[in-house]
Formats: sequence, C-alpha cells, structure tokens
Amino acid sequence: MSNGPRTTWNFYTAGRLIFGRGAINQLGAAAVRLNISRVMVVTDPALVSAGVLDPVEAAFTGAGLKVSVFDGGEPEPSLIAAAAAVRFAQGCQPDAIVGLGGGSNMDLAKITAVLLTHGGEPDSYFGFDNVPGPVLPLICIPTTSGTGSEVSHAAVLTDTANAIKVSTLSSHLRPRLAVVDPMLTVSCPAKATADSGIDALTHAIEACTAVDYTELAIPADEDCPYDGRNPLGDCLADRAIQLIGQHLVTAVREPENLDAREGMSLASTLAGMAFSNCAVAVVHALEYPLGGVLHCSHGAGNGLLLPYVMRFNLPVRKSEFARIAGLLGENIQGLTDDEAAERAIVAVEQLRKDVGIPNRISDIGGTAEQLPEFAKKAFAIKRLMSLNAREPAEQDLLEILQTAL
Repeated sequence: MSNGPRTTWNFYTAGRLIFGRGAINQLGAAAVRLNISRVMVVTDPALVSAGVLDPVEAAFTGAGLKVSVFDGGEPEPSLIAAAAAVRFAQGCQPDAIVGLGGGSNMDLAKITAVLLTHGGEPDSYFGFDNVPGPVLPLICIPTTSGTGSEVSHAAVLTDTANAIKVSTLSSHLRPRLAVVDPMLTVSCPAKATADSGIDALTHAIEACTAVDYTELAIPADEDCPYDGRNPLGDCLADRAIQLIGQHLVTAVREPENLDAREGMSLASTLAGMAFSNCAVAVVHALEYPLGGVLHCSHGAGNGLLLPYVMRFNLPVRKSEFARIAGLLGENIQGLTDDEAAERAIVAVEQLRKDVGIPNRISDIGGTAEQLPEFAKKAFAIKRLMSLNAREPAEQDLLEILQTAL
C-alpha cells in the first residue's frame, strides 16, 4: 500500500446519460438495449396524479416491457418505506428498478435494488462500500433539478428511530441509465424547485471547495467514497454554479420557462457528477441530524446552512470563493480576493432569499438546546469532516449552528 501523497484521482458517473427536451421518448429503446423486460417504477402519489408517470409508462410499454408501479415514495424516505418497496418488488420480480421523481424516489429505488439483490435490512448497507456486488440495473429519471441522484453513488434514508438521515454509498448504486428530460420538471412546485435548486448549488460549491485530492488522507490505492477536489470536478461544478445563478430564480417564478428548466436540469446533473466524485462536506454533515429532527427537506436544510459553512471555510478558500462570486454574476472586477470572496457569500444569501429558503434554524423550529446534539452527530460523520477544506472541531460545528440559529 502506498503511503505517499496522492497524485491520481478517479471519476465515475452513470453508465449512460440521455439529456434534453423529449429525452423520455428514447427511454423504451434504451431499456431494450439493456436486455430488460420487466421494470418496477418507484414513484409517489403526487407524480402519478400530476400525470408525470404517464409518458414514462408509455415509453416502457411501447417498447414491449411489463411495468409495475410502486407509488409509495415519500419525502426523505424512511426505513419503513424501503421495506414496503422491497415487499412490492418481491411480488413483481422485476429485472430493473426505475426511480422516477426527486432524489427521495431515486434513492428509494437504489435501496430497493440493493435489498432485492442482496437481501438483509437497509442498515446493513449504511456507510461506504458495504454493498457486496452489483445490483439490479437502475434507471433514474429525475423530475426535480437538485439531488443529482441520477448520476451519483449515494442513497439517503431517514432513520426515524435515531432522528438522522443516513447515506449508503457504493459504486454499485450508480445507475446504468439516466434519462434527464427537462419537460418532466415543469410540474415541479415552486417550493420543491427552490429546495432542489439550492441543493444543487450546495453540491457544486462543496465539490469545488473541498479538500484537494492531493491532500486527501487516504492512500491512492485504497477505495474511498470521494476523491477530493480535482480538475474535472471543478469544470463541472463551475458550470453548474453559473447555470444556477442564471436560471434558478426564473425556474421558481416562471415554472413553464423551458430555458430555465433545462438550465437547472443540466446544472443538477453536472453538480451531481461533481460532488459524487469530489465531495460533500460540512454542510451535508450538519443537515443530516438537523433535517432528521426538524423534518425540513434536504435541499432546504442545505440551503439554510450553506452561507454559514462558507463563512467558516472562507479563510482557506478565498480564491475559490472569489471565482464563485463571478460565476453567480457578481461584478468582481477590481476587487481583491478578500472582497470578491465575501461577495460569494452575499450572493448565496441573496439567492436563498430570492427563492424563499429559510435563513435561520429557528425559522424551521430549531432551538438552542438542540444544537449540541446536532453538532455531536455531525462530527461523528468522520468521512465528511475530513473532506472539508478546513477540518472542524466539534466546537466549530456548534458555533456554526449557533450563528445560524
């Protein structure tokens, strides 16, 4: 095993990505190429009633596939929802699992594929690299623009007993096929558009400000959930940040603006590619316990916390924040790095305000008494602590939360 500094980095994504308006029309043929004949679609009642399922089902049946629909998806899915999805899958015996919806439905589809293939309980696979081998082929079709789950190796469930969101991370969870059709996001409500969009921004900013791959404290020949910041991740994250700055507010305010919807769909997928290879860090670590107790959406929790964590990281990421300010449309000409970096935080705060993301923990029902436990649980997620450019102590996390209260 090599113990020297890392000189290499890795990059992974979905096996195939079909992107663009009308991409859903290619779904059936793409599934046939994967030698699939029976699919189980994991979705939720709202998408069924909104008619979003209809073109997906039609694409499969038109290609001669048998379709079974599990519509028991829920926001921030619980272990109970996962168990229900697996029972349904055992009844219909699909040869592929389809996640249709936001990150919650796609993550539920991923866990279903794991459990149907390998058995056991969801908590057997929590953490990194605990899925022992390939799972049933996964097809992910996002209807929001935020999580990037269609290209990522992560699935998040809510452990209600312990009041925390828990990740399963494995290369086996990257979908075989991702179909990203901006037309499917038009019916996404304003709040979900805002929450998911600010989630994508968090992914991109954490990816391009994380610890550098050369400084990752894991030998290059040892598998790890994230490789740290790298040049390809920077390219993807930068473009995602720029697109979000251009299109998020419009997508929230003008839901049928297809240019904005397409821009946000691309931003989400690019940010998903970036973070799932480079890193997420302290923002996500803090959101897991906060969201688990206060029951805010993952995106809203991330968006709330993002500027406060940026300020903590500011001393070690000034040039990166200065670049982010420019990408978000701030005029930084003639400014020092210190001045431009500050503009990045202000720009994120303004974007958060413009789309209606809460800016205080107290706004979503949090209290000062809860913060030490949030900090303790977040600090225990060591893989995310070590990926942050400025590695925090538990007291640092508590102070970030106190500032955000």
